[in-house]
Amino acid sequence: MGTMKLNYKRTFFIGLAFLSISGFWQMYDSIIPLMLQNTFHLGETVTGALMAMDNVLAIFLLPLFGTLSDKADTKIGKRMPFIVGGTLLAVTFLLLLSAADKKQSLVMFLSTLFLLLLSMGLYRSPAVALMPDLTPNRLRSKANAVINLMGAVGGVYALIMIKLLVGAGERPDYLPLFISIGGLMMVAVAVLFATVKEKRIEEEIKKQGAESGEGKEDRAVPQKTAMPKEVKRSMIFLLISIFLWFTAYNAVTTAFSRYTRVVWHMEGGSFADCLMVATVAAICSYIPIGNIASRVGRKKTILAGIALMSLCYFAAVFVGAYHPLVNIAFAAIGVGWAAINVNSYPMIVEMSKGCDIGKFTGTYYTFSMAAQIFTPVLSGFLLENVSYRTLFPYAFLFSMLAFVTMIQVHHGDSRPEKKKDMLENFDVDD
Repeated sequence: MGTMKLNYKRTFFIGLAFLSISGFWQMYDSIIPLMLQNTFHLGETVTGALMAMDNVLAIFLLPLFGTLSDKADTKIGKRMPFIVGGTLLAVTFLLLLSAADKKQSLVMFLSTLFLLLLSMGLYRSPAVALMPDLTPNRLRSKANAVINLMGAVGGVYALIMIKLLVGAGERPDYLPLFISIGGLMMVAVAVLFATVKEKRIEEEIKKQGAESGEGKEDRAVPQKTAMPKEVKRSMIFLLISIFLWFTAYNAVTTAFSRYTRVVWHMEGGSFADCLMVATVAAICSYIPIGNIASRVGRKKTILAGIALMSLCYFAAVFVGAYHPLVNIAFAAIGVGWAAINVNSYPMIVEMSKGCDIGKFTGTYYTFSMAAQIFTPVLSGFLLENVSYRTLFPYAFLFSMLAFVTMIQVHHGDSRPEKKKDMLENFDVDD
């Protein structure tokens, strides 16, 4: 048997779940803080705390539903019921949120927000675990590049909709924006459900692995084997690194719509331009970064990404007003973030050796979410009580700490096979 090649067409369809999730969170991070401040007149610290609440919820929900989906067994697969059900509920509550904003009812707004976040938490881990479930072990870095690319497309869609559908003024009508995001989520998951037959593909992957001998590594490890001490040490340092780089990055993404208005004097949805540049740069770099990682390894690629982002955060400290050069820095941030994202999750899965992928997906999200609980509150407090100009020094500090802890990670870095030529990267055959 020849070596397995990634089925790009199938991976694209699997990535539709992540596309819908990313589109939602891009809108959420940009718009919900504006609603909390402009409709309900809440301060920076309270807004930061409420923006962290979704992550408090996620810390419990993501490992829980990841583990539940590991154990589930239905006609449509173990992940698919969570993905379809969660999407339907989330879209319903998203549209109700706009009504609560129009009524200016804080109680209705917060209770709807809680139910919306519960619905999103229901299917995030199962949606992400679908990729390693349906992808042979050594192809997961390349598959993750495709999944992240799909997520970035969802993010760009949300930013374009924000730019087109959010008017100027203190209290624009957000219903058209919410309909456009809800529509994306419904269509993406409907296409996923129609094209990806989870149970059948899982059987195919097992059969392919058995025939080629590439599945032996996963099958050789019993479900309950304890993780070796040195691997556990690497896992802990990788999880700490994940916490630190999310602390840096999420502070910027959560506060950016407000930072640009206060410090750079940008109006309406124009802040979305910078974020769009970062996202488009990430999209363009996912596949090349998959190739770079297969040459130099995942760890070195992640370290280069952290260094690039740190440099940009440091440079942004000295920017007093919006300048076109800012877009170059945001493009570099996009490339750096892509380098981190393509490789960090496969390292977690690699160290888990194929056991309980949903559970380890939940653990990965527990640490990224913990950062997103901690950082809006602390950075929000600094923005409100010290200065808005603390934002980028704060991001720089935590990004550099992530670089230090990432150096301590010594496992999970098995390099995917190199492609013979660039054209193979776009091969969609089995």
